[in-house]
Amino acid sequence: MSQPAVFIDRDGTINVNVHHLNCVEDLQLIPNAAEAIAKLNTAGYPVIIITNQSAIARGLLTEEGLTEIHTELKSILASQHASINGIYHCPHHPDYGEKIICDCRKPKPNMLQRAAQEHNLDLSRSFMIGDSYSDLLAGWNAGCQSALVRTGYGDQVISKANTENTQKISYIGDDLLDVVNWIIASKAPTPGS
Repeated sequence: MSQPAVFIDRDGTINVNVHHLNCVEDLQLIPNAAEAIAKLNTAGYPVIIITNQSAIARGLLTEEGLTEIHTELKSILASQHASINGIYHCPHHPDYGEKIICDCRKPKPNMLQRAAQEHNLDLSRSFMIGDSYSDLLAGWNAGCQSALVRTGYGDQVISKANTENTQKISYIGDDLLDVVNWIIASKAPTPGS
């Protein structure tokens, strides 16, 4: 039986938003992010990172460099008793590199759909958490509930959102931990239910 998951954007949601993060030394977690992921682990939710990485298309980062950053991210999380079940990234950008118009770049839902297929996840009972409008759209386009964090670009998204879009957001939290606490405390479906 498929289960609900929590999909999380990386930059500005889990780690401090560094413009085109391209080296391990600049990776820094947002306070409470590891605790939030650990809570999801304890509650039984698969945790999947969904991230656009156009730094690759821009020539600022290699796939190997991205692997190093993600290895370090997993290590930092593990040191705080948190783990992730998968990381999906889109290396493309329509205006840079090979100028690929792909089906994986958020706000398109392909990364979430691939993760759901590979991890047996129920998108209709899952959540997408991020700090940008493209994160929210990716979640909605995949059939998930979408929640916004105020970290990263979150406050800018709120200031620009119209009433209709704001009403579609399932929850707006101060940070990832705030949103995770809402997911766990709400009558949200839990794995196995």
